[in-house]
Amino acid sequence: MSRPAGGSPPLEPFEEKDFYLEEFRGRSVLLALAPAATGDDLDSLAAAVADLVRNDTRVLLWWPAAERRLLAALRRSRALPRPRRDRRVALPVVHLDRPFPASGAAETLRAALWLAARRARLCVVAVSAPSSFPRDALELAAALRIPKVVLADPRGGLDVGTGRLSFVDENLLETVLRQGEAEWSGFGDRRAFLVDVRAALAAGVESVNLCTPAGVPEELFTYVGSGTLFTQGDYCHVGPLGLDDFGQAERLHERGRREGVLKPRTPEEVAELLASGFGATLCGRHLAGVAGLLTAPYAAEHAGEIVGLYTITRFKGEGIGERLVSRLLVEGETRGLAYVFACAVDRRAQQFFERLGFERVRADDVPAAKWVGYDRRRRSRVAVFRRRLTTAAAAAARA
Repeated sequence: MSRPAGGSPPLEPFEEKDFYLEEFRGRSVLLALAPAATGDDLDSLAAAVADLVRNDTRVLLWWPAAERRLLAALRRSRALPRPRRDRRVALPVVHLDRPFPASGAAETLRAALWLAARRARLCVVAVSAPSSFPRDALELAAALRIPKVVLADPRGGLDVGTGRLSFVDENLLETVLRQGEAEWSGFGDRRAFLVDVRAALAAGVESVNLCTPAGVPEELFTYVGSGTLFTQGDYCHVGPLGLDDFGQAERLHERGRREGVLKPRTPEEVAELLASGFGATLCGRHLAGVAGLLTAPYAAEHAGEIVGLYTITRFKGEGIGERLVSRLLVEGETRGLAYVFACAVDRRAQQFFERLGFERVRADDVPAAKWVGYDRRRRSRVAVFRRRLTTAAAAAARA
């Protein structure tokens, strides 16, 4: 692999799965299958479990049926160790033979699961008693203080019209569950299901993924996802990037450049961008979007440029980009800037800035420093957008 300009070490190849596995490392996940899903092909699900186990993630599998088929699929995926000739490998299975949560069941089950977890990163909760899905599995997650739950159901995530509702925070979920709203939205037959998810979020579960068993790898390890992700409260926080965020942010910028959304930059330019960068973080740890406010080259004009704006595919249309730009506008006003501008080649990006109140201007209407060394071919295609800031306008009026 060749080194970038300036002799900096090459950036490691970007993998979506690695990006997501980083979030799960060292944590616990409860993966619960609906009774109707136990007859489905389990190989994709088992492969996802194997990836999590190798990632040092503790996985609890809620399985409401005889476990022979599940264990066979887990062995094929190598999520379970293969038996040695000289001894039999103990299977990490905890049997739940009475309804949960029965009196004392939570404490007993927590103790049994911990004993199993001390031996292996994977434990199967085999449910032989009648249970209510997903309520019992979600109540178990809340009792164990497990932050992440994946619900595998043959129906998959929520569909709206011809599209999929990929992201639902607690506020939207509350709106959907108002009287008549679920029915109007087409979720009437899943109202009880959504009520159970809401209760789990209120009880401390941070996030719940809903997808088909075959869609688990795509749901957990890709930007696009395959189902619906439910999260607590106001799922998104926007703030300045910290040093520990720079690695994730640089990978997002790399992906944006590969997609042609962001222009190529040298490592030094990327470092400058990160130093002025802000991130949209989901659930307190997942970086879903980045943007920077570059001001140093334009200090004489009291201007700032929005640069490197990129949100991952799954969250496009979920307001992440708007939140980032709104935060940058506040930052610009705090710094006393006269205006903020942005350049965009992509038509959707141009419409995005117009929708947020930016006016399209000529290239000469922003600082000349912007165009020093700028690629001529890209400049012929780029559109420039500017938004004046209210604090600057008020200061000018007082003067």
